[in-house]
Amino acid sequence: MTRYKIIVNPISGRGAGGQSVQPIRQELDSHQLEYDLVLTERPWHAAELATQAVKDGYGAVVAVGGDGTANEVINGLMQARSQGVGEAALGHLPVGRGNDYGYGIGVPTDLAEGCQVLANDRRLRTDVGLATGGLFPDGRYFGNGVGIGFDAVVGFEAVKLKWLTGFPSYIVAALKTIFLYYKAPLVEVDYDGRTAKYPVLMVSVMNGRRLGGGFMLAPNGKINDGLFDLTLAKEVSRPAIFALLFKFMAGTQAGHPAIFTDQAATIKVTALKGVLPAHADGETLCIDSTEMTLQIIPNALDVLTDLDAPQPAEAT
Repeated sequence: MTRYKIIVNPISGRGAGGQSVQPIRQELDSHQLEYDLVLTERPWHAAELATQAVKDGYGAVVAVGGDGTANEVINGLMQARSQGVGEAALGHLPVGRGNDYGYGIGVPTDLAEGCQVLANDRRLRTDVGLATGGLFPDGRYFGNGVGIGFDAVVGFEAVKLKWLTGFPSYIVAALKTIFLYYKAPLVEVDYDGRTAKYPVLMVSVMNGRRLGGGFMLAPNGKINDGLFDLTLAKEVSRPAIFALLFKFMAGTQAGHPAIFTDQAATIKVTALKGVLPAHADGETLCIDSTEMTLQIIPNALDVLTDLDAPQPAEAT
């Protein structure tokens, strides 16, 4: 029988994480699951707890929080894997601001439905990204995506909106960013032996499908195809940025003259003029770096999901 380590970020979703503890206990108890639940106390604590959970023999480690909490747990699981101490599946109960990683792996935001996914214990082997540069010269893993430029600034601004959360906070932040970040740096993007060079407002490197709670950066993305979905948004006027926001919300940006899309397993982004603010899964990678390298790690991590997962996992 699988043992679950439940890691709760109590401050995620403006306190929704802490409020979810009792309902989660009730649901997991109703499914008669074997679990231990712990609250995070500081940044990166979830990563440390996840690594230790693998060492302690848990078969699944569940991130309860937003995309940042899931990102920390992914890093902890990947560190355990790289250290050779073992592996555990990732479970996720999304109770954060954007919940984009949960969307990408097919986990519902309803707690009862999410706990049912955990109880089903059906697993899908997925890819994980590794971002190197900025604040993380040794690399930081990510599950959903990296945003460089406009997208990163939107995320930074959304966090400042204490009076608003969820997708509306990203809409307000995006409108504000139109007036803050509209001069594109000259960027060179090397991807799997090919090169693109433009003044670029945004570089999106997606393993999942969605960012910002509702912007479909990679509407056809697959989390287990061994490739990133790359999107470049070239410099346009501020009214044109506003119009493009609606296209990204609908996932219809491909084919627009200012939008370049492709797929690649390794992507290097260099600012030839200007700097690169960047985030991974909503967590800051850098504010003023000039170089970032993204690499896909295929088939790196089991996730608990109903997406294309035909068989329950063997008991652990």
